[in-house]
Amino acid sequence: MLITIVADYGAGDLAFAEVRQRFAKLMPHAETTAVPVRPFDTVGAGFCVAQLAFGEGPADRIVYANVAPRGDEDDPRADNAGEPLSACRLPSGVLVVGVAAGYCMSFLEVPVRAVKVSDAGSQFRSRDVFPAAVAELARGADLLGAELTVPPPPSRSVVWTDGYGNLKTSWHEPPAPVGSAVRVRIGGVTQSAVVSDGVFGVPSGTMSFAPGSSGWGKPFYELLLRGGNAAAAFGGPPNGSKVEVA
Repeated sequence: MLITIVADYGAGDLAFAEVRQRFAKLMPHAETTAVPVRPFDTVGAGFCVAQLAFGEGPADRIVYANVAPRGDEDDPRADNAGEPLSACRLPSGVLVVGVAAGYCMSFLEVPVRAVKVSDAGSQFRSRDVFPAAVAELARGADLLGAELTVPPPPSRSVVWTDGYGNLKTSWHEPPAPVGSAVRVRIGGVTQSAVVSDGVFGVPSGTMSFAPGSSGWGKPFYELLLRGGNAAAAFGGPPNGSKVEVA
């Protein structure tokens, strides 16, 4: 079994190692890997969760997400309580378990249900509280409760920045005919781009806006500055930033 941990602990953070050790104790035959996202970045986490859950891979796998800004209530929280744990099993057999915070489970666009486990008891619930429930769900335990309401994923927005600075967006359709020059605005920065049918279908030094390598069912359009860094050109916009095209 493959377990992928999507969390905002930070690349190489001790927290990832501690969660891995917890899973190694509860599920010793499972292999674990980790994907870090920015602190409190539920948009990026939700995108990664869906990309991994719907992508090709063994049916016997778990995507486990923990980005929990504890933003569901502004009042003081007793016993480190936070957003509840939720889960769903996709038709492919993939089990997705994640904190129902922000957009963490939104990109799946399938019903998710609360997991019958405490939402309190530790500052580090993803190590101390939730892994045991994940292990029980993997073994077929009936721990699912009521269906939860999650927001739809953000439309026409930045959803992920990859290691090359390419900006993956939630645009699914071309904003103009292929070959058209457009003006793209993200936050307070506007750049020129060419609508293309492939991200490398533009000359060096040109920004393309084209179907990229991510998406399930339909591709996500992304901004790629050929020979450069699109994210830097736009000032490093956070995930969730609106992408306006004119």
